[in-house]
Formats: sequence, structure tokens, C-alpha cells
Amino acid sequence: MTLMDERTATSDTAPPGFEDMLDVLDELHVPDGFRAEIIRGNIVVSPWSKAYYLDVMDLVCDRLRPHLPDGHRLSSSPALYVFPGVERGYGPDVNAADARARRTTSHRLDGVALSLVVELTSPSTRDDDFHDKVKQYGRAGVPVYLLLDMQEEQVIVFSMPSAAGYGAHEARPFGEKVHIPAPFDCTLDTSGFAAPAE
Repeated sequence: MTLMDERTATSDTAPPGFEDMLDVLDELHVPDGFRAEIIRGNIVVSPWSKAYYLDVMDLVCDRLRPHLPDGHRLSSSPALYVFPGVERGYGPDVNAADARARRTTSHRLDGVALSLVVELTSPSTRDDDFHDKVKQYGRAGVPVYLLLDMQEEQVIVFSMPSAAGYGAHEARPFGEKVHIPAPFDCTLDTSGFAAPAE
């Protein structure tokens, strides 16, 4: 679902800017089980996916927590990280960030504090996860973007952020181990990430 600020409905006013959209998000009541992000100039509200995704997010947190950079915290709690330079506000499924960035009363967290983001694809978010977020997380300088393609059951690790996006990536099927680059510099076991048998 994509929401637009009512102010964009009239032709005699300018479309809202990034800060205006952040203000709308601050006031937006998002129902339980949904998250709101700013993607390509729109407020996008997406449902959380299947229940087993929660288990996968917990596995990621459990396996990466021992390798966190000093002073960083790892969480799968909803949080909105803002990237003013690329006019995006993302709510990654799992994030690792400098704990100091969380010491605020604002709903907005500074994307510069991130050391890792993890997104789990769903049919409704897959295109944004693979295209917009790969480019913008890289341009914003997030060191590691871990993309869990839940439909194809593979993990893709993006690293070496630059103004063009990410300069390197590595893909492995679920069940294999994959290297997570600095600042983690560890191996992630992806066993247990695939959909459970029905």
C-alpha cells in the first residue's frame, strides 16, 4: 500500500519534500504487523510476512551478535533509519547500529550509525529490496547489506559501499555458510533460513 500526503492532491502546491514526509510518518498510525518506509518519494506501508520470518530474523541476530563492532547493538525491532542525502527512510528487518544513535526521543534514527542492514524479501517488497535499497544503502555508506531472498532461498551479501551502490556481492543458497565482511568479518551459517515444510 502506498500513501500520499493529502497536500499532493492539489495542483497549485508543490509535492512534499523529504522532511515533510518524515513529519507525516511521525504522525502516521501504522497498524500492528505493518511498517512504513519512504521509498522513491512515497510512503509505503508493507505487512510483515510469514511467521517463520521471525525465526529467521532471530537466527540472524543470534549468529551475528558475537561479532558486533564495539558499541553497536543488533535488533529486529521496528526502527526508521533516515538517509537525507538520498531522501529515503527505511525500516530494515534486522539492523546493527552504533548504540549512541538510539539514545534519542525521536522516531527517526540516523542511517550513518548503521554497520549492517538485513532485509527479508516478500512478494510485495522484493523489487525494492533488490533495486532501490541495494543502491541507496550503498550510496549512504552502510558497510554490509545482507539480503535474504526468501522466494529463491538464497543469501546475498553486498559490501564495499560507494556513490554508485555496492562494489561487491556474494550469493549462496540457504543452508550454506557465507562470509560477512568488515566490520563483522565472520562467517554466517544460513541453515534454518528456508521455509518450513508444510
